[in-house]
Amino acid sequence: MQRHEFWQAFLPAGTAPAAPFTDRFPATLPDGRILMLPIRPLGDTGTAIASLILNQSAFEVESALADLLAERLRPAAPEVVVGLPTLGLSLARLVAQRLGHSRFVALGTSRKFWYDPALSLPMQSITSPGIDKRLFVDPHMVPLMTGRRVVLIDDVISSANSISAALDLLALAGVVPTLVGTAMLQTDRWAAVLEKRNAPPLVETAITSPLLCAVPGGWVPA
Repeated sequence: MQRHEFWQAFLPAGTAPAAPFTDRFPATLPDGRILMLPIRPLGDTGTAIASLILNQSAFEVESALADLLAERLRPAAPEVVVGLPTLGLSLARLVAQRLGHSRFVALGTSRKFWYDPALSLPMQSITSPGIDKRLFVDPHMVPLMTGRRVVLIDDVISSANSISAALDLLALAGVVPTLVGTAMLQTDRWAAVLEKRNAPPLVETAITSPLLCAVPGGWVPA
């Protein structure tokens, strides 16, 4: 399978390959369907992660993950959906639509001239190492979130650096999300970071993938 062929279709339940995995990891949906994810080694550490790039996925795949995530979030009755840039924005829009909302709130990394610098924070992403970004919230959007049940959406949560920055940013605006939603939880490193927060949010996901360790013949879950 070529790299551009990943994330384009689900495989039927019961067709997942057994470990050790060579170049792909089978992520399993609750109904048993399989989404094959490319394995990306983390340098020479002997570990690797399974990758999901949502804006390169087939519409069918993105739609199915949004369906599943929306159903996981629905019991909490979120009133406002907030999306993280960049890849979390399309997922947040789809989830908001499925929850019956007419709009969502998009955070951004591009400062508009009317933004308040005090409502911004630095943000780093595991997929863009060494690139310094700044996360902004449009001050005009703050009243939409104030005093309401807010869910914060990102495409993949791994180190929780981006989610933590977004939670801190919203806190500056007096907004405390009670829910975080994602298409995939990548490893479990995120949990310790969020657990250190005061009143950590509930986290819901569509699929999960573990940290992988190198063994003879491929990779196995750590």
